[in-house]
Amino acid sequence: MHPRRPDGFDGLGYRGRDEQGFGGAFPARSFSSASDLGHWVTTPPDIPGSRNLHWGEKSPPYGVPAPSTPEGPAEEPLPGGSGGSVPAQSSEQLSRFAGFGIGLASLFTENVLAHPCIVLRRQCQVNYHARHYHLTPFTVINIMYSFNKTQGPRALWKGMGSTFIVQGVTLGAEGLISEFTPLPREVSQKWNPKQIGEHLLLKSLTYMVAMPFYSASLIETVQSEIIRDNTGILECVKEGIGRVIGMGVPHSKRLLPLLSLIFPTVLHGVLHYIISSIIQKFVLLILKRKTYNSHLAESTSPVQSMLDAYFPELIANFAASLCSDVILYPLETVLHRLHIQGTRTIIDNTDLGYEVLPINTQYEGMRDCINTIKQEEGVLGFYKGFGAVIIQYTLHAAVLQITKIIYSTLLQNSV
Repeated sequence: MHPRRPDGFDGLGYRGRDEQGFGGAFPARSFSSASDLGHWVTTPPDIPGSRNLHWGEKSPPYGVPAPSTPEGPAEEPLPGGSGGSVPAQSSEQLSRFAGFGIGLASLFTENVLAHPCIVLRRQCQVNYHARHYHLTPFTVINIMYSFNKTQGPRALWKGMGSTFIVQGVTLGAEGLISEFTPLPREVSQKWNPKQIGEHLLLKSLTYMVAMPFYSASLIETVQSEIIRDNTGILECVKEGIGRVIGMGVPHSKRLLPLLSLIFPTVLHGVLHYIISSIIQKFVLLILKRKTYNSHLAESTSPVQSMLDAYFPELIANFAASLCSDVILYPLETVLHRLHIQGTRTIIDNTDLGYEVLPINTQYEGMRDCINTIKQEEGVLGFYKGFGAVIIQYTLHAAVLQITKIIYSTLLQNSV
């Protein structure tokens, strides 16, 4: 049986370089044997300039090894791409690995390395006895050294496991609520006021679910190591559930009910989320526009291009967390005092660096707490322990800069 194809088929006729009229119509050809047909099908056209061919050379038939050259045997093309894809793939893998390392370093700094600053910051916030407000990082470093000398390193790392539990409860509650309700977990680019309201409602419900566990975690981070028992890592979950059902460790009559803590807790959480989201978007927009203008002005190196792909988002997250913590620091002080009241918590003396102090406040609510702090401790009483925030974000910025230097060095060595 002879194959049928229309007259004037130009595709296979191009092989006849000796024939006249490369682009003209060729009469139909018939193949007398299967070998002739195989010649046309298995061998691609010889186009001068393709596959490093020179004039007068032809591609070898399929399955015939390429001839060796004076420089050495011809390289076989790699399957699935050209020979230059290996360096590109290795560079891409290095870029992904370095990006993962940068994100991991940032996460480690936020939750582990900065935890001593969080501990001292919370102890200063709830210590209404304190005469030293520790508004500068110098006094904070001095009191940290005193705690470490008298109680050991555990005094600055207490309650770290409970903070991770609170984060896990928050993420899990948000996922479950969004799964079983129509409340959106993310806001699309074409947002509307209704979608924003539903999204903030989801955040509010999430903070309400995590509130008792946050209260238990706060107690673990401010409780003095001198009188503290060796509690397990799930003690935060036990205390949180006991706070909800009214069982567990006995509390005094000054303990505020959870219903009284819902408003300040949700208010702080929602405002923190709104401020950080706005600042993050704003900083990210500025950095991307700056990067785009620099790319138009002059050619950018591959190393700088890869840095621009990872660091703007990290810098935006850093700026968002810093601004939201600074703006809402007075509200956080009020919130922590309301949560700690009536829990029979004994904290370290942040004036001396040794001894302990009981918490015996009697605030009736959020408004009474604000008025009492303003009258008895002054406006600066809302900013007790603010020097720990300065140390925390200075350390975070230093880690980001160090990882950026390491990342750029690795990329330059790989290029």
